[in-house]
Amino acid sequence: MSYYGYGRRGLDATWYLIIINSIVFFFTYIMEILNPFFYNYQVLPLLALVPDLVIIHPWTIFTHMFVHAGIWHVLSNMLTLYFFGEFLSNIVGQRKFLWVYFLGGLAGALFYIIFAFTLLPGMRNAAAVGASGAVFAVGGALVALRPNTRVFMFPLPIPIPLWVAILVGFLFIQPGIAWQAHLGGLVAGLFMGYLFRKQERRYY
Repeated sequence: MSYYGYGRRGLDATWYLIIINSIVFFFTYIMEILNPFFYNYQVLPLLALVPDLVIIHPWTIFTHMFVHAGIWHVLSNMLTLYFFGEFLSNIVGQRKFLWVYFLGGLAGALFYIIFAFTLLPGMRNAAAVGASGAVFAVGGALVALRPNTRVFMFPLPIPIPLWVAILVGFLFIQPGIAWQAHLGGLVAGLFMGYLFRKQERRYY
């Protein structure tokens, strides 16, 4: 059996991701307040994922994961990342956790683009931002590895199985939410978690 994460000192991968996301949000938030026009029409198109622009702005497949559309958006993503990220990295290690996070975020971007050019053409000019795809990937990997772990989910007063919490979180769709990215991240996370689970069994 292999053990990971015990005896670590200082900041780990989860905290570094939270810090980077928070710094990017702070600067973009201040920029939007000081000059909304410049931010919305000059800065945001260079950072956000817009399917029609992805050919000329290919880096946005990556940068969109670090930009958020408001305080509640970044807070909810970072809180979820903290709890899920610490849990997953203690199971599989820092390196595999980062693979899940970034590949999940890229899968979310890919799903968003595919849906925009097939079933949802109205989304081709809609900008997508946020780490939700990557966070759902982390949650998906945990579902594959530890599906029945009990977690608390606001506003429920009792713990529920992790797989139920992830399912409810995915089905809770609000206007303006890029559910396609959530789906892509979740699928990628489930797949990687399944692979990790097969590897985990070999150690017993």
